[in-house]
Amino acid sequence: MASTVVVSQCSTHLSHWESPLVSIEFLLTSLVVAALPGTGVIFTLAAGVTRGVMAGILAAAGCTLGIVPHMAAATLGLAPLLHTSAVAFQFFKFAGVGYLLYLAWCTLKQRGALSVEQDASPQAGWRIMASAAFVNLLNPKLTIFFLAFLPQFVDASESTPLLRMLELSAVFMVVTLVVFSGYGTFAAVVRNHLFSRPGVLAWMRRGFAAAFVALGFRLALMER
Repeated sequence: MASTVVVSQCSTHLSHWESPLVSIEFLLTSLVVAALPGTGVIFTLAAGVTRGVMAGILAAAGCTLGIVPHMAAATLGLAPLLHTSAVAFQFFKFAGVGYLLYLAWCTLKQRGALSVEQDASPQAGWRIMASAAFVNLLNPKLTIFFLAFLPQFVDASESTPLLRMLELSAVFMVVTLVVFSGYGTFAAVVRNHLFSRPGVLAWMRRGFAAAFVALGFRLALMER
């Protein structure tokens, strides 16, 4: 009888060990989604080029924090309201468009969080994080992404689906932070070679501004 209990306990522990926190499929999908160029990636690259490695990492952290409201909306059941409410969706969409156009203007005029500086001061660091978080906060695609993406990786027999969604969301945020930090660091390394070439740096600023305008235009055409 005792041996049966021991075998049963060992089987339980083995089964638990064989069930990782997240699947390889989820990690790979999260990696691809995080790495795809979008508003957060462009902002992080721009921050790294204009202000250096610390600014790029702070932008990555801000973009990651900007995911939290979308994650909360998805896990608490508010995302379907945004997806079905035309007024709410249009409000967030055009607020995001307006902010992207504002970032394009700031990039061209070298003002705000994306102005060119040798090093980001503590005050500028907070401004970079806040701007990056705002970029993702006003991206309605993130809420729809969480609404359609996360439930696919939650088993129907899961006893605590809310907790499971929070776990997966946390993993996705970690992946986003790592990938975006890589983008920001790469941009800062490139920046060190660009400061001796102001003409090239000016063209890169124009390129980032054009990218923000293009992303804003694409967001404006987006349907629910």
